[in-house]
Amino acid sequence: MKPMAKKKEGDGLMSSAGLMRYYDSEETSMQIHPKTVVMFALAAGLAILALNASYGIWP
Repeated sequence: MKPMAKKKEGDGLMSSAGLMRYYDSEETSMQIHPKTVVMFALAAGLAILALNASYGIWP
């Protein structure tokens, strides 16, 4: 049986070059629910269709 790989000890990406670990940057990010994104996309699509229809661009 082959020995399993040893777990590396380390910090991941170095922050000295302006890089952050993913979970460090996620703590301060804005959280948007996926349903909100879908609803906004649907509303934008319907608005574009309505504007196209009102300006006579509708096929």
